[in-house]
Amino acid sequence: MATTRQAHTVWEGNLIEGKGVVSLDSSGIGEYPVSWPARSEQANGKTSPEELIAAAHSSCFSMALSHGLAGAGTPPTKLETKADVTFQPGTGITGVHLTVVGEVPGLDEASFVKAAEDAKANCPVSQALSGTTITLSASLA
Repeated sequence: MATTRQAHTVWEGNLIEGKGVVSLDSSGIGEYPVSWPARSEQANGKTSPEELIAAAHSSCFSMALSHGLAGAGTPPTKLETKADVTFQPGTGITGVHLTVVGEVPGLDEASFVKAAEDAKANCPVSQALSGTTITLSASLA
């Protein structure tokens, strides 16, 4: 069964001086301030589209990797994934770098890296972001 999730943003003002609030509607877990300076300079307590993409990508990748490892008979004890989404004003999103450290009993480093590469290629968020370069660093704890 397909699912659809919703979020919405209310924006006031122009790009440079304006501000907005993004609301995570499906979960109802909160509203988060967003602004151009938070996107192109320092976060200063506000979020950005890139941070939200990083959250989506790190969680999706972790789920895909966990599923793949379990399906191969080596379920992980723990996966810690960080996603760095780079934004260049005037150009856009120029890349995503995933870093994952896993605790996977009975699995060697090469097999973990292979499973991580597969998850990177096949997680739905990676596929949605196929227009940008996605790189990966994977290691066992």
